[in-house]
Amino acid sequence: MSDSLEIPKHIAIIMDGNGRWAQQRHMPRKLGHYRGAARVRSLIEYCTRVGVECVTLFAFSTENWQRPAEEVDALMALFIEYLDKELPAMLENRVRFKAIGALDRFSPEVRDRIRRAEQQSASNDGLFLNVAVNYGGRWDILHAVQSWQAAHPNAALSELSQDVLSEYLSTAGQPELDLLIRTGGESRISNFLIWQAAYAELYFTDILWPDFDEAALQAAFDWFSARDRRFGKVKASI
Repeated sequence: MSDSLEIPKHIAIIMDGNGRWAQQRHMPRKLGHYRGAARVRSLIEYCTRVGVECVTLFAFSTENWQRPAEEVDALMALFIEYLDKELPAMLENRVRFKAIGALDRFSPEVRDRIRRAEQQSASNDGLFLNVAVNYGGRWDILHAVQSWQAAHPNAALSELSQDVLSEYLSTAGQPELDLLIRTGGESRISNFLIWQAAYAELYFTDILWPDFDEAALQAAFDWFSARDRRFGKVKASI
């Protein structure tokens, strides 16, 4: 990797293609999810090495509850297993963990694992890892507005600005989203970080998530580095 390449401070990943990866190999879909979860650690370690400050992973959307009950149950069990297994590595590598989304729908067991991971990693000063579970971008915006209103019950709506609302989003206090990656061949963001992605670069790849390795991630970084990010401005004429 060249030192001249620009590395995004905050990346988000829609980890798509686990089920198809398994089906292509005549395996149950849940095995694809397990293979995909195993992919996360090495990519988080790579992000830490190259200087990424924040990673947000789309693990379970508000729409995913519509999947077959067996698959949802497998995803919940996988999430618990992931937190139990990965928490020691997070602490060792100074990773700060946060779950973003409407967590009240999860079982007490899942919520307990989330609280423990958040509390034990809260003082870490390394990479910030957000895992989006029961998350939707529209929910995030609505929840932010409701939270602001609860904090300012007597304020007029005209007092609410974009900067203020950003302070009530799930990613408040974190770097602006620079790069959103979606694996698996789809070219949409599926209600993920729709406020935060306003000026993010969108990178879509056909690679299924379990096969998205460090080389594939670096290819996304190389593409990002070559982008001309003007944020609505134009270059001055010579």
